[in-house]
Amino acid sequence: MDWGVHLPHLGRDVGRDSLTKFVQTAEELGVHSGWTSDHVCWPAEFDSKYPYSSDGSFPAPAGLGWLDPIGTLLFVAGCTNKIRLGFTVLILPYRQPVATAKQLATMDVLSNGRLILGVGVGWMREEAEVLGMPWDNRGKRSDEQLEIFESLFRDETPSYEGEFYSFPEVRFEPKPIQAPVPVWVGGNTRAAFRRTARFGHAFHAAFEPLETVKEEWRQVREECELLERDPEGLTLSLRMFLDPEGTMEPAKSIAGSVDEMVDTIGQTQEIGVSHILVDPVARGGVDGRLDALSSFMVDVASQIT
Repeated sequence: MDWGVHLPHLGRDVGRDSLTKFVQTAEELGVHSGWTSDHVCWPAEFDSKYPYSSDGSFPAPAGLGWLDPIGTLLFVAGCTNKIRLGFTVLILPYRQPVATAKQLATMDVLSNGRLILGVGVGWMREEAEVLGMPWDNRGKRSDEQLEIFESLFRDETPSYEGEFYSFPEVRFEPKPIQAPVPVWVGGNTRAAFRRTARFGHAFHAAFEPLETVKEEWRQVREECELLERDPEGLTLSLRMFLDPEGTMEPAKSIAGSVDEMVDTIGQTQEIGVSHILVDPVARGGVDGRLDALSSFMVDVASQIT
């Protein structure tokens, strides 16, 4: 099992020192990857429903600090050496693809090949509107962006002519160190499963009961077979709360005693999960979350093969 952790780039006490301490300690503990999530801003009132809560409410409170996901991982690249750098997930429709590709290639080069490109199509229409980005056909637009990334990262003189994006032959250097950059696709729709089969190196589920993840994984594999792609080459990743005090929804959490946590992780392995991204929930701000992560890596993760 590989372990990822959601980095403290959002909260009321975000900053350079706390982020540096957290990620460097995570690296020392043997954590495989550090992850950021993506929001730029959002209206004080909106109607879009958050897909990963039971009532559709967005859990971020008013006044929450939220550092930019790309900028945060570029910073993390400079203060670490081994931990991989992932997005859970980067919302493609919020951004212009060629400029985004340059940022991603820069990150991969400066981190010596540690980027994991987690991608999604988003859920908050109002945020895209604030950013001046179109919300229609966002799935098709995202697929075109992934095609553009492939061309820019691979071809000597890339060009593109699509329904939504186009550009003539260009020079795009340097290329990422990784060839290809691993793409981890998030989402809970059939379109997301098709996107995983077409572009993905992993399916990245988040905050869902294991029976739901099991069914989604079956559909991802089914989509692979329709494309005559071997699904055995895909990784199944799951983002869960690390919740020692049992404050979050149990079906979406690793919680309880050491034995209970080990048992929960065993259940994820039974459905094919080989990477777990833990999102620590603890009192005491960033230090409390880091303490929860440290205890987990020493007492629980060490027991898992």
